[in-house]
Amino acid sequence: MRSITTPETHEEDLIMKQTLLQEKYPVFVAEIAKSETTCQTVDDVVERLKARIAENPKVHYIGLFDHYAHTQAIGGEINPEIKAAVDLIFCFGYALPNPQVLAVRPRSIGIADLGDRFVVSFMEAPMQPANEAMEAWVKGLRDRA
Repeated sequence: MRSITTPETHEEDLIMKQTLLQEKYPVFVAEIAKSETTCQTVDDVVERLKARIAENPKVHYIGLFDHYAHTQAIGGEINPEIKAAVDLIFCFGYALPNPQVLAVRPRSIGIADLGDRFVVSFMEAPMQPANEAMEAWVKGLRDRA
């Protein structure tokens, strides 16, 4: 991954970084130390984000995919730093302007437990309100001073 920064980037904006994964996928990533949040497990993070989804009548919770369990079950490689990894799947249902928009829906937020911290990430959505909501949800996980 490489960071994308602009001249307007300030230190406080680096709480969540925007990067390009594999040089083509725009991804927002936040590393949140467990000392910065009251969430101490992936399940805690999931429940917090599900609550935020439930607060918005235009967002629908779909499900949870345990990526760690799946990868382990098929004998796939898992970075030993990763203790748990899930994708929280949901959809912002503002409009269906054309059938092609289905290619970029639904949305997901990935949550990985690296022992002393969480890495929370999501791919940039084509709708700015969706990006703003997901960014606020993730930033809100930092609830300890």
